[in-house]
Amino acid sequence: MKTPNTQQQNQDTQSQEKAFLEKVIFINRVTKVTKGGKNLGFSALVVVGDQEGAVGYALGKANEVAEAIKKGIKKAKKRLVVINKKDTTIPHEVYGRFGAVSILLKPALQGTGVIASSTIRAICECAGIHDILTKVLKKSTNPINVVKATFLALSQLKKAA
Repeated sequence: MKTPNTQQQNQDTQSQEKAFLEKVIFINRVTKVTKGGKNLGFSALVVVGDQEGAVGYALGKANEVAEAIKKGIKKAKKRLVVINKKDTTIPHEVYGRFGAVSILLKPALQGTGVIASSTIRAICECAGIHDILTKVLKKSTNPINVVKATFLALSQLKKAA
């Protein structure tokens, strides 16, 4: 039998979990060839955020898609990073580079919206950024490298004066 205090704690943890916005960016099917045949697996790139500046990403791997997504969400919640924002946008222009991907993030006026690729849009929505201009400058659009470049750029943001 649960005590009222324990029930209150369970409700608090459930309400905290509901506050997170979870977005699946990319699901990749992976095949490993063994002498017994082919083993099929999946990897899911997931972004999680509280829409107030805390955002994280992770790559979950499993034999089923749903399991891979759950693993990714669990990992991403452990790796949350707080991003400096200025109202509904970012405080200043910033570049991010990872691998062959190079991106530009620029602040925008209120009401502009998120002008971005689907990968960067998911990150901005999870972080609570509503007005931003972005551009992937290099030819590669590998979703994993775009996510890593975006997080490197967002980590360079300084607080607005």
